[in-house]
Amino acid sequence: MGLTNKEIMQFHAGTPDLKSACIVLVKTEWNAAITNELESGCRKIFDELGLTNIQTIIVPGAVEIPFAIKQRSQDLKNGKPDAIIALGCVIKGDTPHFDYVCQSVTQGITQLNLMLDRPVVFGVLTVNNEEQALVRIGGKHGHKGEEAAITALKMIQLNRQFRG
Repeated sequence: MGLTNKEIMQFHAGTPDLKSACIVLVKTEWNAAITNELESGCRKIFDELGLTNIQTIIVPGAVEIPFAIKQRSQDLKNGKPDAIIALGCVIKGDTPHFDYVCQSVTQGITQLNLMLDRPVVFGVLTVNNEEQALVRIGGKHGHKGEEAAITALKMIQLNRQFRG
């Protein structure tokens, strides 16, 4: 029998040097109330585990997230990140703009995951309305910011295993 979603989203720290991890959050200004809560969820998990090297980069909108991730991943003077988390919230409107933005940010992050030697976690909410976003930052659908943080930690561990 497989694990439940709740069990999957638990993190069991097993890597002694995980506290040294550098994690970068790239979040949008757009829908700030939601993205700020996504960031708070990430930071809650990191605080609980004693991680302190957490950096936040703010971009205007979701389409700009992949650019900032690529630039930051190449910025060695500030320390190469062990993982980068993209945080945003795209709410559907009355035009096809929603579809273009969602497709653009999804493809950009996917390409970065294939190109970079560090994981990029997709923490961008793509919802039909604000109510759907709110239930994803602490409602019945859990907290997607916390989930993104746990995913990043699991991916850092996995990446370290690959590197031996």
